[in-house]
Amino acid sequence: MPKLEGTVLKVTKLTDRISEFCIGQRDGTALPGFTAGAHVSFDLPDGDTRAYSMIAFEPITPNPTEYRIAVQHEPEGKGGSTHMHGLTAGTPISFAAPKNDFPLHDGAPAVLLAGGIGITPMISMATTLRAAGQHFEFHYSGRSAGVMAYVETLQENFGDVFHLHCDDDPSSALNLDALITEIDVAAHLYVCGPKGLIDACRTKAEAAGIDNARIHFELFDAPEAQDGDAPFEVEINSGEVFTVGADQSIVEALEKGGVDVMYDCQRGDCGICQCDVISGTPDHRDVVLSEDERAAGKVMQICVSRSKSPRLVLDI
Repeated sequence: MPKLEGTVLKVTKLTDRISEFCIGQRDGTALPGFTAGAHVSFDLPDGDTRAYSMIAFEPITPNPTEYRIAVQHEPEGKGGSTHMHGLTAGTPISFAAPKNDFPLHDGAPAVLLAGGIGITPMISMATTLRAAGQHFEFHYSGRSAGVMAYVETLQENFGDVFHLHCDDDPSSALNLDALITEIDVAAHLYVCGPKGLIDACRTKAEAAGIDNARIHFELFDAPEAQDGDAPFEVEINSGEVFTVGADQSIVEALEKGGVDVMYDCQRGDCGICQCDVISGTPDHRDVVLSEDERAAGKVMQICVSRSKSPRLVLDI
């Protein structure tokens, strides 16, 4: 699919670390439409891309004239946020058409839970649910109100359905056990934020008997190497064997070896790269699989997960 050629229309500083970017087509024409939960992948100078969720405080139109995103600067990250924070109004930028790996389920009540910069896709979800007249709750958790984006705007827009949870305020700090316990049996739970929040939500939701089909996640942490990561081998159906480096993903090793694999998020939250494990013991680092699926070790997400055994044999 061809890239879209855009330009930065406006940059607004929201907090010390978070800035909002409005981006349009260079020729001023309408952009492709999107749905709540969608993201856009922006090109970086080094040839890599970074995906950012679409923000909409008003009902989403079929042919928007601009995309609105917010980016948190991560100085210790891989450079994507640093590049984005260097953009100014008038800077050209190229990007792909929107994709949605985190869609809303029509006609069902919802509980939205955002952690930190994970607020961005939840805004479009809340806007869409409100426009549809659908019942929902909206929870936003962070360290303190001063470092969280859009707090006042969210309070004004969503009123009593919006709940702010600040770690530095014991009266409002997130009580995840209470939130999970009170979820309606027909509601879907949507969680976006750091891996620790997602893992805790999944564990508590499964323990509460919430069907996995009603639990939806999007991860905002980029995968990081862990202490003790070591090279291992991956064998595929052709009999070829590839070495996965300590600082390399299975996807990266296979692509370097000329193997075409399907993947998207590269964070372990969309499930597109999932493959069957024929032998070996996966080291699961995704947020897609249930605890039972992880324990069984029969499938894995090859964009982030690694191996506890010297070799994995995968059905690829």
